[in-house]
Amino acid sequence: MSATARKTAPLPDDIRAMKGGTPIVSLTAYTTPMAQMMDAQCDFVLVGDSVGMVLHGLPSTLGVTMDMMEMHGKAVARGLTSAMMVIDMPFGSYEEGREQAFRNAARLMAETGAGAVKLEGGVAMADTIAFLVARGIPVMAHIGLTPQSINTLGGYKVQGRGDAGAALMADARAVAQAGAFAVVLEKVPETLANDITHAIDIPTIGIGASAGCDGQILVVDDMLGLFTAIKAKFVKRYAELGELRAMTRAWHRAGEPIGVVPTMGAHHDGHLSLVARAKDMSDRVIVTIFVNPKQFNTPEDLENYPRTEHEDARKLGRFAV
Repeated sequence: MSATARKTAPLPDDIRAMKGGTPIVSLTAYTTPMAQMMDAQCDFVLVGDSVGMVLHGLPSTLGVTMDMMEMHGKAVARGLTSAMMVIDMPFGSYEEGREQAFRNAARLMAETGAGAVKLEGGVAMADTIAFLVARGIPVMAHIGLTPQSINTLGGYKVQGRGDAGAALMADARAVAQAGAFAVVLEKVPETLANDITHAIDIPTIGIGASAGCDGQILVVDDMLGLFTAIKAKFVKRYAELGELRAMTRAWHRAGEPIGVVPTMGAHHDGHLSLVARAKDMSDRVIVTIFVNPKQFNTPEDLENYPRTEHEDARKLGRFAV
């Protein structure tokens, strides 16, 4: 079932059951407003430890704490009604042993309401995953490029090339056999990602892996151009909001009035009259296009709504907005 048609959040078993079916959609979120915006479109939302870099300015994910994950997990949970929430276990919260992992996973689930935790590691973490699952903690695994191991991996490099592919396949089989309900494949060669997807019976969630994975995930701030310190080659930017933010900041400093005309695209004369009025009243005008899923009663209405971005841009050209 698609995210837009679902009325209640899925459980980990529901995500597992999507193996080989409708592609699984997921994004990261760290705040309530962002969670609200993506809720209707995602099967699960990940509260990633990438929050340390994206919102807190840390150089890596290694400095993220349990308190930080708990705080952001609670914030995201307030914005979700139809997507399942998965939360990252931060560095140092599970590697010491199975009991430590259980204490911290149980804390995160109890305090945030998350439906599952995600932890990094393959064969080395299989025993821990099995221990957690046996005690009621659903686990999403994460193999390939594991950012918490960045110091031992030597940087943000593609993993599993050549002979290293066999070890990554072993990692995938190990976490599946241990009871993980899904596994994230990060920065893995396309052919290997496809082989892993076909070899194991749990969904693979790709990030810089392959379109052939059972689902995809992106860091939403990467996707929207809000986080620019690092840009992975695999990230498709759907907006450059960081550039827009810098541009509008300069306008504010110069004391230039800014007009904003929010639209859902498919511009007609009514929209254009609003743009003309905004131009009369402001030095700078921004026209936005956002097809809001919450405006539609059924998934079919959303799917059938016209997307006419190129024609809209042509119509707006004469206003120099």
